[in-house]
Amino acid sequence: MILVLIVFYLILGMFMDVLSMQVATIPITYPIVTALGVDPIWYGIFIVLMCELGMITPPVGMNLFVVHGIRPDKGGIEDAMWGALPFVLIMLAFTLLLLAAPWMATWLPAKM
Repeated sequence: MILVLIVFYLILGMFMDVLSMQVATIPITYPIVTALGVDPIWYGIFIVLMCELGMITPPVGMNLFVVHGIRPDKGGIEDAMWGALPFVLIMLAFTLLLLAAPWMATWLPAKM
């Protein structure tokens, strides 16, 4: 289910902003994943990570347009997309790490 949600949020993040994604999907997905036994705090961190990943994913990643707009040389947006690629890969690697070791996301809140 989580892998399906990763693909879902990656595709959705290409076309929607963060607030729209959260308002449209969390009321539907949250009861499903909690019924499957996923920790709510872990799921919240997962959702934030997926939404932020969507903000730098082409073609409509909002942060790509922000970076493109403040560039002094006014080059093409393709440069911003290629520049965001390492960050997309790092965030995907962190997502896989979060799946492999979910205790990392809940360790600090458990200490409170």
